[in-house]
Formats: sequence, C-alpha cells, structure tokens
Amino acid sequence: MTKKSRRTHSPAFKAKVALAAVKGGKTLAELAQLFDVHPNQITIWKNQLLEGAAGV
Repeated sequence: MTKKSRRTHSPAFKAKVALAAVKGGKTLAELAQLFDVHPNQITIWKNQLLEGAAGV
C-alpha cells in the first residue's frame, strides 16, 4: 500500500470557494462537487472568511 499524500489548496482557491458559499447561489453539495472538496471543508473556510471579515 502506498501512503496517500494530502492535498494542499492555495489561499486564493479557499477564498474563491468560501465566497461562492457565502453568495448562496448553490448548495454545499453542489459546490463540493464543483470544486472537488468535502462540504465540511467548505463550511470551515466559509466560517473563517466570515470571522476574518468581521475584523476588517
């Protein structure tokens, strides 16, 4: 068995996905399929974006 390496996403990609989630045009499941990430990860990035935006 080979060890599967983790995928790393750039901050720009995370921001793009989080903004798409905040806009609310599509469901989390649709966004997850579109961007090939887990829905829970999208929720985490969305919450981080909203928390960071409050500080601005």
